[in-house]
Amino acid sequence: METTGIVRRQTAERIRDTLGRLIAERDVWVSTAHSDHGPHQVPLWFLWDGRAVWMCTSATSVTARNVRKEPRVRLALPDTFDVVLLQGEAECFLDQEVNEDASEAFADKFGWDPRVEEESFVYVRVIPRTVRAWRGEPELRGRVIMRDGMWLD
Repeated sequence: METTGIVRRQTAERIRDTLGRLIAERDVWVSTAHSDHGPHQVPLWFLWDGRAVWMCTSATSVTARNVRKEPRVRLALPDTFDVVLLQGEAECFLDQEVNEDASEAFADKFGWDPRVEEESFVYVRVIPRTVRAWRGEPELRGRVIMRDGMWLD
C-alpha cells in the first residue's frame, strides 16, 4: 500500500472531512443481512440530514425485507482510499408516511420523488452509532470518530 505523502489527520479534521463527504456525495454501499441467506450489499443514493442517512428503495427489495427483520446495517462511502464506514440501526418509512423534510430534501438532491411513483417505495433512515474514517495505513489508528452516537473530540 502506498503511504508516501499521507499526513495523519486529527480526529476533528476527520470529522469535518467526513461530514463534508456525507453532504456532498451521492452514493453509499448498504450492507444488510438475512439469517438464512447471509449478507446483501447494494449501492443506493443517500441524503445526509445532519443527523441521519436517508435512502430510498423499493418496498419489496431485498434491502427493505432484510432491514425489517434485522435492522443492524453498515454503510460505506465508495472510496477505498478515503474510507468512511457507518454502522447503525435502520428504520423503514413508507413513502407516503416519511418525514416531509426528509422526502423533500431527497427529491431536491436527486430530482426524483419516490412518493409520486406507481410502485411503492420505503425510505430507510440510519442514525449512525459508530463512524470510522481513515486515509491509508497511517490513519488506521484512531479511525473511530463516532462512538455510541457521539462524535469524538
